[in-house]
Amino acid sequence: MKKIIEEIYYGNLNPEEHIVPTNPDYRPLNRKISELKDEAKKRLAKSDFEIVEQIFDLIGESNSMLTNSTFVQGFRMGALVMIDVFCGEGKGFKE
Repeated sequence: MKKIIEEIYYGNLNPEEHIVPTNPDYRPLNRKISELKDEAKKRLAKSDFEIVEQIFDLIGESNSMLTNSTFVQGFRMGALVMIDVFCGEGKGFKE
């Protein structure tokens, strides 16, 4: 395994590519979303469905921003845990 610092330096780390939800409801939920989207496409006029697709795209962008912030916050918390482990209780965290 390569050193993590080298992977960061060369831009080889893409954590979002390795995220695989383990919740058993994840895949059925996405199947249901796809089915409903297909149903809407059949029922709605083309211009109306384009609006629905724009909404889906914006929701995707919003979720991506939230996921990014969640990852950063989790990484920071993990680093604070490591500081606490190496430096002692309470040295790496101030409220």
